[in-house]
Amino acid sequence: MDLLFLPKTAQKEDKRVAHFTFKSYYLPKTGNFQYSGFSYVGKNTSHIERLINMYKRGYAAESLESVKAELTRSLENEKNSIPEVIICEAKFEFAAIRSFIQFLNQNTALSSIPFILDGSGLSEKEVQQYRRQTRPDEILFLNHCEADTLQTKIRFLRKMKSGRAKSATPRIEERQLQGMASGPLLKRLFDILISAIALIILSPLFLLIALAIKLESSGPVFYISKRAGRGYRIFNFFKFRTMEHGADKKINELTHLNQYGFNNNHRSPVFFKISNDPRITRVGSFLRNTSLDELPQLINVFLGNMSLVGNRPLPLYEAVALTTDDYAARFMAPAGITGLWQIKKRGNKDMSAEERIHIDIDYASKCNFVYDLWIIANTPSALLQKENV
Repeated sequence: MDLLFLPKTAQKEDKRVAHFTFKSYYLPKTGNFQYSGFSYVGKNTSHIERLINMYKRGYAAESLESVKAELTRSLENEKNSIPEVIICEAKFEFAAIRSFIQFLNQNTALSSIPFILDGSGLSEKEVQQYRRQTRPDEILFLNHCEADTLQTKIRFLRKMKSGRAKSATPRIEERQLQGMASGPLLKRLFDILISAIALIILSPLFLLIALAIKLESSGPVFYISKRAGRGYRIFNFFKFRTMEHGADKKINELTHLNQYGFNNNHRSPVFFKISNDPRITRVGSFLRNTSLDELPQLINVFLGNMSLVGNRPLPLYEAVALTTDDYAARFMAPAGITGLWQIKKRGNKDMSAEERIHIDIDYASKCNFVYDLWIIANTPSALLQKENV
């Protein structure tokens, strides 16, 4: 069953149509088309109702072919709007989803629409299979995704994909097949090889550090937090714990010490970092000054969440602030253990948030395997920090 949700101005004589009062708004145009509303592929009525509350207009169908036909009708009539986002339940055959994505990419207007799979109910293994086999723009769990988070993600994907349609930049979260042998594939193989060897060689050191952490303070050995990487993909980020247990709960008490602060016009996103943080333990201070606390990120590299070289994966409260037109480009680069920021500015307490962001964007625009090797070669000299930050 197909359902079309329209504003009253577009009412038709059709029993399948549900009418809602709708205050029209549009995103930037691509050609003569205007973007508004949603398309949903599947049968989950609760998800459809949530999207109706968010957008007030849209199209829901039980098959990819029905949505494809609706989009084709919109393309044939340039006065019609096309959806801001397409959300599809992850229950269809891999080949059918790949074919639908190929259909979207063949048209400039459709190629800028984010295609999101709803992974609700899938196991981690199944999610990874859908990610590898279909390469959507993102996989989300709508059952556990708040409306604000979903809208932020969609805005980010829209901006990045719209920019790609204009400048032919690489697709978000897509490991491109063309040129793979000399680009992303080589980088990934290098990451797997180096991280696997390093984890094996450094395993005795891991044990010693874990013992030192447990002897000094109670709490877990690893600090695990949610971070946003390339394409705003969220993953579990690993570090050795360097602060007292429960340190995150004390952030609000220490905001006045933030070395980045706020800029005068409040437009710049604000990172959080303070010098001589009182929450840091003695073992933690040593680990930070020698960068040994970063070693567990080799696990992230091996799993594919990060690369050896890239932009730092950000805490979610920082990443949300960077989904603006000026700053979102930094997420086109993979998340990395080391990167251009560490080489140029590590330990410099006078660095502004604006400067750090532009360094990230600079890397995202230039990153390639040879550039990564240069950064790796220059990383050792940046490991010993001059500031306890």
